[in-house]
Amino acid sequence: MVGYQDKLASVGVRVPEILLPAKGADYSKWAVVACDQYSSEPAYWERAAAAVGGAPSSLGLVFPEAYLEDGDAEGRIARIQAHMRDYLARGVLESVGPGMVLVERFTPFEAKPRVGLVLAVDLEAYRYGADSASLIRPTEGTIVERLPPRMRIRRGAELELPHIMLLLDDPERTAIEPIYAMRERLPKLYDFDLMLGSGRVRGWKLADPAALDRLADALCALADPAAFAARHGAKEPLLFAVGDGNHSLATAKAVWEEIKTERAGDPGLMGHPARYALVELINVYDEGLPFHPIHRLLSGVDEAELLAALKGYQKFEAERYPSPEAALAAVDSPAANRAHSAVATHSVACVSPKGALVFSFPEPKANLAAGTVQDFLDPFLKARPGASIDYIHGTESLIALASKPGNIGLYLPPIDKDGFFDTVIRDGVMPRKTFSMGEAPEKRFYIEARRITRE
Repeated sequence: MVGYQDKLASVGVRVPEILLPAKGADYSKWAVVACDQYSSEPAYWERAAAAVGGAPSSLGLVFPEAYLEDGDAEGRIARIQAHMRDYLARGVLESVGPGMVLVERFTPFEAKPRVGLVLAVDLEAYRYGADSASLIRPTEGTIVERLPPRMRIRRGAELELPHIMLLLDDPERTAIEPIYAMRERLPKLYDFDLMLGSGRVRGWKLADPAALDRLADALCALADPAAFAARHGAKEPLLFAVGDGNHSLATAKAVWEEIKTERAGDPGLMGHPARYALVELINVYDEGLPFHPIHRLLSGVDEAELLAALKGYQKFEAERYPSPEAALAAVDSPAANRAHSAVATHSVACVSPKGALVFSFPEPKANLAAGTVQDFLDPFLKARPGASIDYIHGTESLIALASKPGNIGLYLPPIDKDGFFDTVIRDGVMPRKTFSMGEAPEKRFYIEARRITRE
């Protein structure tokens, strides 16, 4: 009889050994939001540091992207790695034993909680190239230039903390939801309010062999090639699609490939803990999981200059609105964006200190509005060395930043969640920074940790 470990291994999953803060820790200070959030708002991270004070915190174990250009990257990386060694040596973190973690996350914006399962995935089952046909696949293009600083952290790191969220295409809710239904029978690991008004989170340990076996059976059924072909018309199953943390998972993969090269011939190589990455798995049909577009913030660009360049790009219409909020509402309306239809239209709002416009592209060349925008922006920005781009997750953040002199915000339309997996299967990776699973405060907070070195 095949055990659950072997079943899980066949679909690229492993039961991890989780580390959590030792008894008595203040979890509200320990947990901080994913490092790729508030990348243009260092003030947020200053507030987080003030909330933490001198308490043990995952803030000392991650590199907020708001500080990537502060000139002290190497020093910060050294401090991160030193914090990891110190926390392990002093017992700040302790093992709760092998098991997955069932996570229930309440956010300020959704009526129902988001439910996920923290587990480890096999990096041998993942490839991040644009033509990937692996069991675990990216949903957006990987910018390889963004990997080196992340790789420098992971190479010398004792620990990993996940903000990676993988999506599961499980319309019948066969995998995660049955575990959530039995949550009150599982040992509770934590239950606390997240800092800075970001909601509440609860976690339970899943180590029961019978429950893990049922989970393994559900995942194997979803990955079955014949069943997958019947659902999606594709030969190669896509079991897990990367929802958040694309570059973090790519970093783990790149470092694992380095280790394989460096230690070729080591008989224990394939058992190395760095072969795996800790993630949270979420059903794409989860009722607490919102899908939001990721918006663009341009700096060093004038509205007139942008309009002039658009005229040479492709056919479009521009309509001015009385306020940013009105323009954004127009883009959010179902009639504003019609894609994959006989008459496709992409609409995008433009917000600047001069006011608000809506651009409509009646004959878009790309399948998604993010592609229409990015295909224009890439050559536009390349021709303007003084201009720059940032990717903004929140509506309020975009409006606030776009109101500053020299800035322009481009607001993209909603994402079709129901057709998400079919889009990835059909089109491959989406344009980079196409979608986000929720606003910035809804993103995953660092709580669990796992060792990625041999003790």
